[in-house]
Amino acid sequence: MSRILLIDDEEEMRRSSAQALELFGLEVDTFASAEPVLERVGYSFDGVVVSDIRMPGMDGMTLLQRVRELDVEIPVILLTGHADVQLAVTAMRAGVYDFIEKPFTAQHLAGIIRRAMDRRSLVLENRRLRAVAGKRDDIEARLPGRTQVMVDLRYSLRAIGATDADTLVIGETGVGKEVVARALHDISARADRPLIAINCAALPENLIESELFGHEAGAFPGAIRPRYGKFEHARGGTILLDEIGSMPFDLQAKFLRVLQERVISRLGSNEVVPLDVRFIATSKVDLEAEVAAGRFRADLLYRLNVATLHVPSLAQRRADIPLLFLQLVREASARYGRADMEVPPDVIAEVAGRNWPGNVRELRNAADRLVLGLAPQRDETHSEPQRLADKVAAYERSVIANALAAHAGRIRPVYEMLGISRKTLYEKMQKYDLDKKMPFTDDDDAA
Repeated sequence: MSRILLIDDEEEMRRSSAQALELFGLEVDTFASAEPVLERVGYSFDGVVVSDIRMPGMDGMTLLQRVRELDVEIPVILLTGHADVQLAVTAMRAGVYDFIEKPFTAQHLAGIIRRAMDRRSLVLENRRLRAVAGKRDDIEARLPGRTQVMVDLRYSLRAIGATDADTLVIGETGVGKEVVARALHDISARADRPLIAINCAALPENLIESELFGHEAGAFPGAIRPRYGKFEHARGGTILLDEIGSMPFDLQAKFLRVLQERVISRLGSNEVVPLDVRFIATSKVDLEAEVAAGRFRADLLYRLNVATLHVPSLAQRRADIPLLFLQLVREASARYGRADMEVPPDVIAEVAGRNWPGNVRELRNAADRLVLGLAPQRDETHSEPQRLADKVAAYERSVIANALAAHAGRIRPVYEMLGISRKTLYEKMQKYDLDKKMPFTDDDDAA
């Protein structure tokens, strides 16, 4: 059944709204703050987010942006007690599904939610039908690319995602390790349960065990009441351990026991709590090298990497850059409420020829700046002067790659647009190693 996630920092308002919506047959989960909601939504989320705008911590507008970063087609309905026309306009431009001023009737809100749920169900059904018809499925939409390394990654991800195996995701900073982890969760049998992300590098050292395992009242000074830890909060779902290599060495032994026995004990308690979760860990460092250096436990590494996925850097899939950049521009346009823009060929040529040490994250920032009309950042990696022949070759390669991406790999419109023969195009594709990296089609070409 579709689910409504209702966020309001005022307890009475939250409770009364939820009770009223349940009288209309809607299933509602309530939250006092926005942050936990991000653990419940994703590409396969079958529901609607309803949030107050003005809240301490993350406000409704920020939540809207974060949700749309996960999936631009999740309906978000914002509530406000302030008659603010400009705020409503800003929310509409940011992609909100609807904007409602308090006080409102439960019947009015329920009607809007039902329409939003129908729309969401249609979106998910269309995605399923496209996958059945052999079109791009959710995984390809989230991890686009025609190079062999990306084809192999998606194949492995689909095979592993359907299982319950603990998984290690390896890759450089910015390649999309968290995207891969969320995709694994979303195609698993645990998709309707929480995905709890834990940044191992950001855990407060004096509260690590309490944060992860929870505690009983009186377990330590300041522990006034019992508290679930993040491990227990994820029951039935998935725990994402971001940058597992940063986990303190003394905590690794305790975590190894959790992996092996699937049980935890809260601080201050001897009671054993069963833990039904799947673990996914990410790392940008070579964990085998960390083991050799004595900073990571070998037994934890062997227990954790039941399955391993390697996410390639952009340097390993340069032929994907033009196509990926165009998709990121479309996503940025939708996220910022802008009309789709046509990217000039010279911009794509410049993008294709640059190095991207920050990988997809850096490329996404460049797409955002383009959509927002901001000046592009300079590429400092090309400080060495290049020979004219190298510059010409790089430009020619980027033009051909861009044309192939723009025409979805169809050959005839490419050589006609470039004003060259079919034979010349194939020769240049071979010269620049493009023929092996994109699934070109020849279905509309004469022999």
